[in-house]
Amino acid sequence: MSSRAQILARVKENQPALTVLPADLTALVQYPDPVEMFGKVLEGIGGMMHPVKDYEEMIGLINTQFSSLPRIISTIPELKAISEKGWEEQNPHSYENVDVAIIKAHFGVAENAALWVTESLMGQRVIPFICQQLVVVVHKKDILSNMQEAYQQIADSVYGFGAFIAGPSKTADIEQSLVLGAHGPKNMTVFVLA
Repeated sequence: MSSRAQILARVKENQPALTVLPADLTALVQYPDPVEMFGKVLEGIGGMMHPVKDYEEMIGLINTQFSSLPRIISTIPELKAISEKGWEEQNPHSYENVDVAIIKAHFGVAENAALWVTESLMGQRVIPFICQQLVVVVHKKDILSNMQEAYQQIADSVYGFGAFIAGPSKTADIEQSLVLGAHGPKNMTVFVLA
């Protein structure tokens, strides 16, 4: 018997007995108010959430918060009045100086403040990753409690590209100091529509 076979035989002989997972590892996390938890988690990872009643209120907040930023693009038809005209279908390199990108999310997840976005909502795949400020719109009814629910939502979906996006870009690689906006959006604002 080869040394490899001997090692594998010993491992097989010395397997621990199977145990049942504790109940708390199999129970799904459920929040009484997923939107409130989403906001707390998002703030903890460097983003901010604004509950809004409609697009008019959202436009007012965008005009106030981003008034000094000249290049705003949006994939949302209701926000075309504040979006640059004719930005769609350009070379992806032309978006390198986008100040604010506004996109929709299919849904959000309260436990980690992640938002599920597919390329059908991005306009161009590069948009949410190249802009300076990322604004994402999600409906209140579409905030889920946990990632298990999120994966159930996308299990049978058909899409070319999708991503869970949570907060602004960040890194703590350099001397364990957290830096926001290191390689993507410096800030992330989420508008939660009632």
